[in-house]
Amino acid sequence: MKSKRYKTGVVIGKFYPPHRGHKYLIDTALSQSDRVTAIVCDKKEYSIPGKLRARWLREIHPDLKVMLIDDKYAPHDSKVWARNTMKWLGYTPEAVFTSENYGDRYARHMKSKHVLVDLARKQFPVSGTAVRENPLTHWEFLEPCVRAYFVKRICVLGAESTGTTTLAKDLAEHYKTAWVPEFGRMYWEGKMSSRDFSIWNMKEFEFIAKEQNRVEDELAKIANKVLICDTDAFATGLWHERYMNARSGKVEAMSSKRKYDLYLLTGDEIPFVQDGTRDGEHIRHNMHKRFIEKLKEENKNFAIISGSREERLRKSTSLMDNLIKKKPRLGPEYR
Repeated sequence: MKSKRYKTGVVIGKFYPPHRGHKYLIDTALSQSDRVTAIVCDKKEYSIPGKLRARWLREIHPDLKVMLIDDKYAPHDSKVWARNTMKWLGYTPEAVFTSENYGDRYARHMKSKHVLVDLARKQFPVSGTAVRENPLTHWEFLEPCVRAYFVKRICVLGAESTGTTTLAKDLAEHYKTAWVPEFGRMYWEGKMSSRDFSIWNMKEFEFIAKEQNRVEDELAKIANKVLICDTDAFATGLWHERYMNARSGKVEAMSSKRKYDLYLLTGDEIPFVQDGTRDGEHIRHNMHKRFIEKLKEENKNFAIISGSREERLRKSTSLMDNLIKKKPRLGPEYR
């Protein structure tokens, strides 16, 4: 096996957020070094937490060692940064890989070799600032785990037989993106042939909410700028209330940690269709009212979508198109 040019390499930056320019830099370092460490700089005022950015780098580059540090040093003092880098690493790196003019000074203070990578950003004309300003216009420069953070999440929900799945599929087709099926429905259909299938317990709803979130987060990685969710943990909490006659603290906790850019509540004006799995015709209108109550109570951004199939699609896409144009809400990880 051919040995690499350097035994140790280092890259340093905010990675705020990581994009394909960063990936190119790190891949170059990994291709030339036996061992590479990425130092992620963080400040409390950064809107994307450092722990999350570090986790993204570990997912994108499994062979990379990632170190998170508190950035409290003078930004242009290369000597201080070099001294601290050696202290953090516990050794002097053979090579420093950057795409910045400061790289020569920084490396010289460590007596390391500086490898300058695509200073002009010709390979990947993108910056973290540009991504934060409008991630959807720089989608092609983001890795799947980063896309999952920025993707616009739209949740379609409603009482039984109000057209939620139809609308979710129509929206996914319109935007050429992924959609998240209702895990609870699959679970319900799977247990229908079992003894005492109509008896529910709290742990089942907790499992459904957890799996709904898990599948959603995986599909978010492959979504095309927007992700259509046919229900969520918030709705699971309402179904727990309906079947168990009580709220679930655990399900609500799973719901409270997540945010959706828009909820589309399907109207209950259409006829009820019995497909062999539904049992809520007698409470459908009351469930619709309960959805409205809880959406308002929790201050969710929602709209009631009614009318024909074509009208529902038109109303929904009008709302979503305006939403897509808005700047992203950055902050602690909420997905």
